[in-house]
Amino acid sequence: MGQTFELTVNGERRQVEADADSTLLHVLREVLDLKGARFGCGLGLCGACFVLLDGRPAPSCDVPLWSAAGRTVTTVEGLADGDVPHPVQRAFLDEQAAQCGYCVSGILVSAAALLAEHPEPDESTVAAALDRHLCRCGAQVRMVRAVVRAGQAKADATGATATRTDAGGTGTGAGTAGVDAGTAGVDVFGTVVDR
Repeated sequence: MGQTFELTVNGERRQVEADADSTLLHVLREVLDLKGARFGCGLGLCGACFVLLDGRPAPSCDVPLWSAAGRTVTTVEGLADGDVPHPVQRAFLDEQAAQCGYCVSGILVSAAALLAEHPEPDESTVAAALDRHLCRCGAQVRMVRAVVRAGQAKADATGATATRTDAGGTGTGAGTAGVDAGTAGVDVFGTVVDR
């Protein structure tokens, strides 16, 4: 018999009824119908199932529901700001950084966490942050380039906002500069043609 647990998922308080030892991945996919996190190895080693747990990347296949209760979970579905993709999602599209796309959701959430902590990472910092993620398509170079690009876009947006504010402007737009709102609804997980 299941128990009721409460957690915040993508900014919304949710109550779920499930066995306490159910994995967070199972609850996200089968109870809450959030399919972004994917089952990979089942051991927390490959990165396909990564979500943000209180802002930190975590393998949802290896987190029991009782351990996630009362905490904040962000899946790849929760990275966007409404219809506006997160800068790292936009950069992955621009760089065509995904090939088959199976591992990408976990990589995107880890990259978002990295950018929150290190807004302008260099390539070696990005490579180290994504080291736990396995990708067999050979798109790692484009992925690293996309995360660096997203960091630069965020920095440019912040600089543009500061400039507008200094000049007496009233618009902020820092969260959306460099992101084309017209691309909302584009599936980051679709097959992308290799460059």
